[in-house]
Amino acid sequence: MYKLYTRPGSGGFVAEAALALAGAPFDRIDVPKQDPPDPVFLDISPLNQVPVLTLPDGSSITESAAICILLAERHPEAGLAPAAGSPARADFLRWMAFMSAAVYPAMLRLYYAHRYTVDAEGVKAVKQAAVAEMDRGFAILDKALAGRDWLVGERLSVADIYLIMLVAWHPEVEKARAAWPDIERLWARLRDHELMRKLNAAHDMWPA
Repeated sequence: MYKLYTRPGSGGFVAEAALALAGAPFDRIDVPKQDPPDPVFLDISPLNQVPVLTLPDGSSITESAAICILLAERHPEAGLAPAAGSPARADFLRWMAFMSAAVYPAMLRLYYAHRYTVDAEGVKAVKQAAVAEMDRGFAILDKALAGRDWLVGERLSVADIYLIMLVAWHPEVEKARAAWPDIERLWARLRDHELMRKLNAAHDMWPA
């Protein structure tokens, strides 16, 4: 059985969605924020970050995008991602890497700006640059969604859930919904998805 170490409002949202869509049994373990960090948790998450997924063989994997890709590979029958070898698979890998390497880190720089500068006066500039970077990323993703129901392929994938998780973290969410209509169109569809409503109740990602 899987074990998912997470906390409400974290990147564990998409990992939990992937497990649920795959129908994979798992234990959810909420990890409180604490200082100093729990040394036992540091053994499986050296950066003291969630989510962490412990696999049935006892090994653990960090990074929400990597967790989603692994679950898609281990549970192909669930259709969490386009099939390996299909034309849409390349787009899936591209956008998962793009979101995890460009947009997600910008979110971290915004909400944890003190980690990215040793100059106390530089925090404001770090935050401003972070918002500009995330907005640039969302504009690219919005363009990729133009004329499409889903970000990749012909059905819902974890890439769609990853994207709406990120946009839900935007510091000016109403502005974001107006600025990127194709992302908002996708998000509106997922806000009506039964599983997304259930997970949102637990994670409080967006107003119900």
